[in-house]
Amino acid sequence: MTLSQEERIEDLQCQGLKIIQNKNLYCFTSDSVVLANYVKTNKTDNVVEIGAGSGVISILVQAKNVLKKITAFEIQPAMAELCQKNLELNNLQNKIDLICDKVQHFEKYLPAASVDVVFSNPPYFKQTSFKQSETKKISKEEIFLPLKDLVETASKMLRSGGKFYCCYGAERSVEIFTECQKQNLAIKEMFYTENGKGEVKLVVFRAVKDGKSGVKVLPNLVTNEDDGTYLEKLKTKNFK
Repeated sequence: MTLSQEERIEDLQCQGLKIIQNKNLYCFTSDSVVLANYVKTNKTDNVVEIGAGSGVISILVQAKNVLKKITAFEIQPAMAELCQKNLELNNLQNKIDLICDKVQHFEKYLPAASVDVVFSNPPYFKQTSFKQSETKKISKEEIFLPLKDLVETASKMLRSGGKFYCCYGAERSVEIFTECQKQNLAIKEMFYTENGKGEVKLVVFRAVKDGKSGVKVLPNLVTNEDDGTYLEKLKTKNFK
């Protein structure tokens, strides 16, 4: 496979899988690894990713759960092209169906209430005036996927009893919990991530469509050493 000067191949340290990163586009962070490790599915589940990016989460979820198919939505053509290269690099183009379109248009591709599992590491920052490339801005800020649309779309996709796995900025926990409640998504399990300096960064959770109330709160998950270096093995007692 031919790479551009901006691209590099990295080892995902999972079953020989590799990922192409492009320094001019959005590169994945530990958020993606945490979420991919957290998602649990059955082999026959109908599974959807909202916001595929480079494809790293779908690739890891497919490897860890051996699914028949994942449908992955990515709105940005440049990121979708990179994602497709990564699927081909790992021979997963027949296991992960990539759709370059707004996920709000999902009913053109999938019936409503037909999905068993939805997972997403969405853009969770509010829009800012910070100068960065358009691709990175769309990947980080809720320009095309506001919080309300994310949760509403996930709920519409899911059958009753279906699961929604998501990570979001910790400072917006109340907002996303409120939106989940409005859309009949009951949060059943959650934890926060923190860096090596004790700063809480993300909230990660599993919600169930039409689920009963009651949530299990797991211990915080440490993702970095004190100097900011990403931990090769995430530190936690109860999270696997």
